[in-house]
Amino acid sequence: MNNPLLEPFDSAPFSKIKNTHYLPAIKELIEVTKREIDAITHSSDAPTFQNTVEALEYTGLQLDRVTSIFFNLNSAETSEKIQKIAQEVSPLLSEFKNDLLLNETLFKRVKTVYDLRDTFVLNPEQQMLLEKQYRGFARNGANLSEKDKESLRKIDTELSKLKLTFGENVLAETNLFEMLVTSKKELAGLPDGAKEAAAQTAKERGKEGWLFTLDYPSYIPFMKYSENRKLRKKISLAFGSKSFHDDKLDNKKNVLEIVKLRHQRAQLLGYRSHAHFVLEERMAETPQKVESFLNELLEKAKPAAQKEFDELEEFAKELDGIDRLQKWDGAYYAEKLKQKRFDLDDEKLKPYFKLENVIDGVFGVAKKLYGIDFKEIHDIDTYHPDVKTFRVTDSEDELVAIFYADFHPRPGKRGGAWMTSYKPQQIKDGINDRPHVSIVCNFTKPTSSKPSLLTFNEVTTLFHEFGHALHGMLANTTYKGLSGTSVYWDFVELPSQILENWCYEKETLELFATHYKTGELIPMELVEKIKDSSTFHEGMQTLRQLSFGILDMAWHGSDPSEIKNVKSFEKKAFAETQLYPDVEENCMSTSFSHIFQGGYSAGYYSYKWAEVLDADAFAYFKKEGIFNKKVADKFKNYILSQGGTQDPMELYIKFRGQKPNPDALLKRAGLLKQ
Repeated sequence: MNNPLLEPFDSAPFSKIKNTHYLPAIKELIEVTKREIDAITHSSDAPTFQNTVEALEYTGLQLDRVTSIFFNLNSAETSEKIQKIAQEVSPLLSEFKNDLLLNETLFKRVKTVYDLRDTFVLNPEQQMLLEKQYRGFARNGANLSEKDKESLRKIDTELSKLKLTFGENVLAETNLFEMLVTSKKELAGLPDGAKEAAAQTAKERGKEGWLFTLDYPSYIPFMKYSENRKLRKKISLAFGSKSFHDDKLDNKKNVLEIVKLRHQRAQLLGYRSHAHFVLEERMAETPQKVESFLNELLEKAKPAAQKEFDELEEFAKELDGIDRLQKWDGAYYAEKLKQKRFDLDDEKLKPYFKLENVIDGVFGVAKKLYGIDFKEIHDIDTYHPDVKTFRVTDSEDELVAIFYADFHPRPGKRGGAWMTSYKPQQIKDGINDRPHVSIVCNFTKPTSSKPSLLTFNEVTTLFHEFGHALHGMLANTTYKGLSGTSVYWDFVELPSQILENWCYEKETLELFATHYKTGELIPMELVEKIKDSSTFHEGMQTLRQLSFGILDMAWHGSDPSEIKNVKSFEKKAFAETQLYPDVEENCMSTSFSHIFQGGYSAGYYSYKWAEVLDADAFAYFKKEGIFNKKVADKFKNYILSQGGTQDPMELYIKFRGQKPNPDALLKRAGLLKQ
């Protein structure tokens, strides 16, 4: 069979790929990679850095590219066929990974190089690669007995299947829910854009009226603006109870199985818990440090959050006689209070944030900071007509990266927003292979009368994901395993979160925030209001983020084998951060994809951890000027281009000249007096 995935390619050949190509290609490339590894293990030469560690780093390049294409599509453009293939492919890859990490002969060679490391002349990046490889083997079972290795293989195979099933169930539940409104009266309070989008969705699905879904661009405006409390409750309950219905899409059993298997795996490898295993390779280092970090922030945020909640409840009572604020009331009354307090309405801002203009804006920021240009191109294959492609070049017109952007919801696309890669950056045989990087979002689609207009929150989301993309695009390391976002998980959010800060600055907004009809620049009083309102309900927002981090650590920080009931366990974990009355029908864990499907298990705290870094780093930009070339060059040279080549704290200190100061975050959040 002529299989495009087995041919050499630069950009992903999407239009040539059929679903039937994936499984044969992945099976074949696993065998190819095994032969590459055999060549290393069967070498009669004494192990050196070059013939063992570096040679291993360069194995499986095509396999990595093909699997990244496949799993990226399983997130951004999936189907029942792709999901079925994923269930076949995942165990194969899990088994292959274990074959590699449990290969005694290979580990002996790597260990020999590691033990003799002081006799080799290695630069810091080579030292880091050696350290990472050696730890990868040691931490993943290379020293286990044959019996324990077999147990590890079984656990990993089972986990790979469970995580996929978890994600498939959440996506299916999201796609299943539809709320059809047939009476115009029941749309009271909703902005025209939300009504028009709902009418378009209904029409697309062959229905009369206005159709609302659990996709963010549909769900969030409804929760924020709908005056119909009964319907707000209905859609809120659906959103909060995804995969919690005791049916075939239920995830309760999957959650319990995943956490138990992760714990068994950690114990097998000699760790007290999954969190102890994970955090050994994080800036935070231990569960105790994470818990004290979360508790310290909780102590500072909780009084502010309680005060904000009490004010909001009082406001709802005065306005509509609501005695007890429920979860489906929060966004609605918060938006009303925000409008009253700051005379700022998200809907009044949206005309200034046409998607195409915001894209130009984020490109403009990247040019001013890092001297790179983006040019849309149409000769690169994409997996969907919505996907835009760009050639990224430096001041010498040299290629920096290929950039893909996919902005709107579809039934085959999971919710949320993320950055990913189709080709890694590396230097091999003297050639600097430039990366192919993608961001995927779920923003409001254009309608027949309006372009895609973003809420301010969506603007910050775009900047956030683009910050991750810059980390990938500006990577400049020798080894792909240390390139771009291949850094400690609690460091990876620094480039994304710091870029959000530019959204609040007048100098940035002047680059792109013009009215989509009149071309008028956003009025400066609106810019001031955006800044003034940036810490609105920061206490409640912080508490919400902390609650997710605490829940994650509760699941992964101790032995879960006695947990019988997902909901009651979650309720207990949320006790310290709870403001709203508990909703019995809801359960977050059953759709908490970050920790049960993605890579954030025992790592959700990293959003807050990185906020400390980003607030401190942006304070430096603010002091010197947000487009200061010297500071931008330091950020590019020490953070964005270095990937995981050095310890993240060392890189941060090289950029900043000091360790991060947590007070910067608390000041920015208004939780500490300036």
